[in-house]
Amino acid sequence: MVSSAASKTGGTTPTATASAAVGTKTLRRGDRGPRVVALQQLLVTVGFKTKTDGVYGSGTVKTVRKFQRASTLTVNGVASSETLERLKQAAGSATSTQASSGGGAEAGAQSLRPQHLGDRIPLRPGMSGQDVRVMQSFLRQAGFKAKVTGDFDRRTVRHVKAFERANESPAVDGTLDANELAILRADVEGGDEPVDDADATRTTPGEKAKLGSDGLAIAPESAPDAVKQVIAAGNRIAKKPYIYGGGHGRWNDNGYDCSGSVSYALHGAGLLDAPLPSGPMMSWGQAGVGDWITIYANGGHAYMYVAGLRFDTSGRGKSGSRWQSDSRSNGGFTARHPKDL
Repeated sequence: MVSSAASKTGGTTPTATASAAVGTKTLRRGDRGPRVVALQQLLVTVGFKTKTDGVYGSGTVKTVRKFQRASTLTVNGVASSETLERLKQAAGSATSTQASSGGGAEAGAQSLRPQHLGDRIPLRPGMSGQDVRVMQSFLRQAGFKAKVTGDFDRRTVRHVKAFERANESPAVDGTLDANELAILRADVEGGDEPVDDADATRTTPGEKAKLGSDGLAIAPESAPDAVKQVIAAGNRIAKKPYIYGGGHGRWNDNGYDCSGSVSYALHGAGLLDAPLPSGPMMSWGQAGVGDWITIYANGGHAYMYVAGLRFDTSGRGKSGSRWQSDSRSNGGFTARHPKDL
């Protein structure tokens, strides 16, 4: 099979080569070889960070699930023929420099009248249709004040770029790739299954928390009980949707914004009686970096480190979770910490 990118340029592209190599037969966990490499290459092309090692392990399962979520397919982590076909279409569109006026990947017989978010991947400025209306509605539900017009106009581009910056997207270009569509859908519809107490309260030897393969934090055994309680509370909302203002009207909310997330986790250890916006967090607690917990806040954003892990609504695309193992620049933020922690 030749991708749309190859057919438009008249030559063979890396995407066309990968599309041909992946074939049409189902791939699943445990498979290995060149077809899996091709699958992984196509996933990278549409916006996901994943290994291209030819091993269909847990990481590839997770990434396939994200693509399926973005494409409104059955989310099971199995690369069926339907999933492979949709992935080839999205990859071909992502690499095409001469996209049609409709743009994006086609999705079966309804491609000329896209009805669902994910019918076309990527979503580009200049497009119009019901899928654009859904995207704009989702942006509004996530706290970005986009107008629901069905036209991907300049105003919508500004809101998309704000969404990309909030999620630390590699390219803030106003175009929504498959990974960004998956994040947006998860923000509005929620993440995976609810977190049970056993997963929320796991511990590991030592003084540093670890990030589990499920995107949840594993508390260090030597940490004070308050730190373990903050981590457990953070785990319970780690994959909840991002909703601007979420967590400020009530503790148990449908979603949480940045300061609402930090507030909820601190409340889990009895460190906060009421949610705080990011501005007031700049003067909460004690000044400077803490031994176990450090909150970083400015007038527009708040996040924290707990036993070495970052708890942050930004960058959730990497693990699908507020918990992240990598650090970020603290420039422009005020550091505060709970007393004795």
